[in-house]
Amino acid sequence: MTSDPYVALVTGAARGIGAEVASALAAQGRPVALLDRDPGVAGTAAALAAGGAQVLPLVADVADAGAVADAVDAAEQELGPLGLLVNAAGVLRTGSVLDADDADLAACLAVNTTGVWNAGRAAGRRMYGRGSGAIVTVASDASRTPRAGMAAYAASKAASVSLTRTLGLELAPHVRCNVVCPGATDTAMQRALWPDPDDDTGAAAVVAGAPQRYRLGIPLGRIAQPGDVAAAVLFLAGDAARHITMQTLTVDGGASLGS
Repeated sequence: MTSDPYVALVTGAARGIGAEVASALAAQGRPVALLDRDPGVAGTAAALAAGGAQVLPLVADVADAGAVADAVDAAEQELGPLGLLVNAAGVLRTGSVLDADDADLAACLAVNTTGVWNAGRAAGRRMYGRGSGAIVTVASDASRTPRAGMAAYAASKAASVSLTRTLGLELAPHVRCNVVCPGATDTAMQRALWPDPDDDTGAAAVVAGAPQRYRLGIPLGRIAQPGDVAAAVLFLAGDAARHITMQTLTVDGGASLGS
């Protein structure tokens, strides 16, 4: 936990990891702006508000620079100066490099990379001007470990890692910028890869790995819960990580063997 009740902005906050991060920050007493292109973000915010949290739902597409800038304005006007940005918005399109549609790459880059660019610029300018702040980008262990059938997603996440590190260099010494790289995490995005999203045995196949696709299993024997990733985000956002910037923390149960 940091010493000041900074305002946080979390993108991709309607569900999954983003919603879990927003909930964890709110539990610390942080005012939190929840941004998502899905209007359902209002319901996520309402549930937190019912528990006493100070939250603000914002409907915007992170791929739209103007909409993101307006959302940052609204967050600061309603909640106060931003001290933390968490880039958790993400989309997944699967398919091999040879067979995927060009639109799949464009969609991944628009949200997973350009979204980090837009939010990082809009929030980074504010925090750098005030002399303090932190940015944490939620990327993926696929950003550096090849995954068959996930080229567009992996490429966009690798770009977001590089972008976040460069932000960390350019915004130093005032704003720390770090990355969390989750592996398989129990979210709707993960379950969409299973034969039956409602069948929890799909997790067992992920844990076991797929040698025929050169995919290792998970040494810790389970897929992550969104809260596992949120805990890593909160660590990098807080005072305990005050001397950490431009770093990547992988939360994948050992699936990438520490690579």
